[in-house]
Amino acid sequence: MLEARALSKFYQGTAAVKDVSFRIGPGEILGYLGPNGAGKSTTVGILTGLIRPSSGSVWYRGADVSNDMVEYRRHVGYVPEEPQLYPFLSGREYLELVGQLREMEWRAVRRTADGLLELLGLGAARDQAIGAYSKGMRQKVLIAAALMHNPDVLVFDEPLSGLDVTAALVFRRIVSELGKAGKIVLYSSHVLEVVEKVCSRVIVLYRGRVVANDTVDHLRDLMSLDSLEQVFTELVISDDPDRTARDVVSLVTGDGHL
Repeated sequence: MLEARALSKFYQGTAAVKDVSFRIGPGEILGYLGPNGAGKSTTVGILTGLIRPSSGSVWYRGADVSNDMVEYRRHVGYVPEEPQLYPFLSGREYLELVGQLREMEWRAVRRTADGLLELLGLGAARDQAIGAYSKGMRQKVLIAAALMHNPDVLVFDEPLSGLDVTAALVFRRIVSELGKAGKIVLYSSHVLEVVEKVCSRVIVLYRGRVVANDTVDHLRDLMSLDSLEQVFTELVISDDPDRTARDVVSLVTGDGHL
């Protein structure tokens, strides 16, 4: 069980997240939603140990992770929103480096790295420098790196960034299979369609606070709406997207005035 207990983070007196609490059990895929600036990435940073909360704590398997952050990180795989890779390394070399840092046996490192690169469509480019990779290819390397050591906790922050339609579909299936394998998965994204299809439960964050924490089906039933996108719009979007879109097009085409 992974738990966020009353997490808050303040920057110069302003709350990025405020009193955020939730639990994710083995086999559960939790969707983490919110508009830009809602506090999603801050929460992700706290859960992965990259950001220290101002108050509150993260617990894993009944223990406060701050008591042994090194041990906790052994169990976590993380795909960040922005790829930060060594451009002079090849895809294979990068995954081998990750495997060694994760203290995997060398035979397992080579087997897993080559297997993941092949399965994710990077087999032919495994020995090319990452600096020559497209954004989608670099994203696949990040996904492979997160899975290398078979972690029990997976944290995905906008993992579809740069992926084409086929690769995004494959990744969706991977997330579902990770849930079936008993992994704890947090999926932070703006892509509501994917969250609706792969997540067993969803949290909606707005201005640093949790405004919804429930199954997708229950949220739709409670609000009598057809889709998660409509629920999200009702909860956190104060402007009318249709009207805004019409006004933008009207302005640039000269057909109207704001």
